[in-house]
Amino acid sequence: MADTFSGELREAHAAAREEVRELSDWNAWIDGTAVAGDGSLETIDPAVNEPITTVTRCGASDVETAVETAQRTFDARWSESTPRERSRLLFEWTDRLHDHVEELTLIECLDTGKPRSQARGEVEGAIDTLEYYASLCRVQDGRQIATDDDLHLYTRTEPYGVVGQIVPWNFPIWAAAWKLGPALATGNTVVLKPSTDCPLSTIRIAELSAGILPDGVLNVVPGTGSTVGAAITDHEDIRKLSFTGSVGVGTEVMKSAADTLTPVTLELGGKSPFLVFPDADLDMAVEAVANGIFYSTGEICDAFSRALVHEDVHAEFVDRFVEMAESYVLGDPLDEETTMGPLTSQGQYETVTDYVEHGVDEGATLLTGGGPPDDETLRDGWFFEPTVFGDVDNDMTIAQEEIFGPVQTLNTFSTYEEAIELANDTQFGLAAGIATERTDLAHGAAADLEAGVVYVNEYGPILPEAPYGGFKASGIGKDLGTDVLEHYQRTKSVYVNLDEPSC
Repeated sequence: MADTFSGELREAHAAAREEVRELSDWNAWIDGTAVAGDGSLETIDPAVNEPITTVTRCGASDVETAVETAQRTFDARWSESTPRERSRLLFEWTDRLHDHVEELTLIECLDTGKPRSQARGEVEGAIDTLEYYASLCRVQDGRQIATDDDLHLYTRTEPYGVVGQIVPWNFPIWAAAWKLGPALATGNTVVLKPSTDCPLSTIRIAELSAGILPDGVLNVVPGTGSTVGAAITDHEDIRKLSFTGSVGVGTEVMKSAADTLTPVTLELGGKSPFLVFPDADLDMAVEAVANGIFYSTGEICDAFSRALVHEDVHAEFVDRFVEMAESYVLGDPLDEETTMGPLTSQGQYETVTDYVEHGVDEGATLLTGGGPPDDETLRDGWFFEPTVFGDVDNDMTIAQEEIFGPVQTLNTFSTYEEAIELANDTQFGLAAGIATERTDLAHGAAADLEAGVVYVNEYGPILPEAPYGGFKASGIGKDLGTDVLEHYQRTKSVYVNLDEPSC
């Protein structure tokens, strides 16, 4: 795997795509083997708008085969595996993934448009997540419940069986690890649908499980949401569903799950506020907000897309923030010096463009950005400048709807009560941020904000040890942490009569 690719952007990406095509035939992964479907999907390199490769396009019959395979493997093999055995196998898998970090980084960089340094961090984060759940395999236990002397009462946890998982296009490998780790650690088998736009890294990590995970434990079925996604959410033999994506699709997943009474975990959208109080370290606050909206070109569910700044420091914050936004280096994602790559697809580019135009029409002031960069070498890709709006009212569309791009809105508050009211005035509740040097203010705001994740004086990190998920329209249930293990297990209470025997 080449470390660098020489030549101009288009020439370098052509060489990189050729390396990716040679790694795999990019088929579905069912029962421990690559399976070609009847159709194909084309995945696009967003930096140059050229095809990377074609991927098998599965249908409902492929999902049926995958579910039957997963159920058979669960019944015959995986449900009887011990936590020690599952831990050993998951660690063997992660050891192999470590050997392929640069390969997976290149795949993720080309497929999503993320700068290579960011893609590498997410690949390593995915492996770390799988290792975390490999460790947790061996600390799972039930509990004894104190009761009468003649009764022994205890609980045991058992896997559901076949789990259906649907992951998004913005963090393909990392999101897959968030779901696969706890599901496999608790003894379930999996049928996973990767993103239609960015399926490559998920297919590849499944291929790299060959000869380690028993055949049929991990099945990956690429395809469209309307066909493969619907077949997974409607299937009566899938006992648990986990979905990350938009509110609209998440609502449909929940409706489908209701017909079969299937438990669902949903991680949906966000419109996260960042509150800058007058005592804040502005250097730290500017960096945190910039990281929270411009990382991954703003295509992140918990993006700090709404900065709410106290009136006393608003003018200085705006000046510093605009300067920070204009310092980002847009360019070739393969270049380690690039700090912002393209948006992942033409559709997302058009969506962001429409929102920016809407913001101008609503009366917000465009302070910087607002369109593609002037660099002619980037014009073929879906590049979009870091964009900042001032004079934003909280009821504007750009302040209420998830844009999923590098677009920051700036608003002002004068009192603590107003800041909290503005921050919570949204249908979403995934994340929030606070910039302050006061401990009491930090803890008070963290308690008052309606968000599942709160950052103080920073953006990130996301660690596998902590639960991740939102309030309100941002979802139901959690990914990550130890609590998520409960989402992939059923609890059984066992009553044992200890009366003296009669003979």
